[in-house]
Amino acid sequence: MKPAAEAVQRFAADLDSLTAEGERVAVAVSGGPDSLALLLLAAAARPRLVDAATVDHGLREGSRAEAEMVAELCATLGVHHDILTADWIVPPTANIQAEARTMRYRLLAGWAEQRGIPALATAHHADDQAETLLMRLARGAGVRGLGGVRTRRKLTEQLMLVRPLLAWRKSELVAIVEAAGLNAIDDPGNRDPRHDRSRIRQVLEQADWADPARLAASAAALRDADEALDWALAPLVEARLHRVDDGISIDPSRLPRELQRRLLSAAFAELGASSPRGPELMRALAVLEAGGTATLSGLLMIGGAKWRVSPEPPRLHGH
Repeated sequence: MKPAAEAVQRFAADLDSLTAEGERVAVAVSGGPDSLALLLLAAAARPRLVDAATVDHGLREGSRAEAEMVAELCATLGVHHDILTADWIVPPTANIQAEARTMRYRLLAGWAEQRGIPALATAHHADDQAETLLMRLARGAGVRGLGGVRTRRKLTEQLMLVRPLLAWRKSELVAIVEAAGLNAIDDPGNRDPRHDRSRIRQVLEQADWADPARLAASAAALRDADEALDWALAPLVEARLHRVDDGISIDPSRLPRELQRRLLSAAFAELGASSPRGPELMRALAVLEAGGTATLSGLLMIGGAKWRVSPEPPRLHGH
């Protein structure tokens, strides 16, 4: 059942680049081929240092039995396993995938923190990254969105979310599971055409011009560009963003629009306002460039040679 030595060594290097070597790691295992491969690789790369959990969303028949199947496999591998049951107040009937994802990460984060584990690994791979890139491209995303999912980010203050399989193809993971003689769970929701990702997946499967590995490489290049822009932004925040009275003054002169946009976003964060969606921020940026006034996320923005961002004054109501 143990994967080939070369695969284990490759995975160990990927995991060591994201977590401290020899550190305990939690893995999220749904029972699909991707997460089963993650479980097998992690158990082999870090024996006795892996805990696993399966979230039972309770949204389709048989989900509990599938979670119990994963529990049995973990017992065979000597990996501690817990089943986390979704605590819906009302199960979702719309936007189901997004709602399930939010529930899943909340339960997994609480579980990992309770067990004192510093990193949670998920089985996102290169094909997932290619799908994400195309989905966000279709929605008009900017550099940050087109970078796709990151290999490592904070899920909570105590927990790091890591994705050690982003350089792996799905076919490689399926081969590992098949070689182990395991029957992976087939979730029909992954083929449901009502979901954007399912439709994009079909496009990728049918298009010989779209190589998921190359698309994932483009996403990685865009992530690098995004990090470079953040690096360039840091001294600009120091030099061009200043507190004035109850607001913030921004000097946008002679800056590329993307850095102007990031300065504006930094002002929102400084004032404790929720970060607006990309298109909304770009519309506000156009108004400021024209010297106009706009409101967004409870903030009033005034354009000109220097921009002013401050809390929106309370509206007067007639009696």
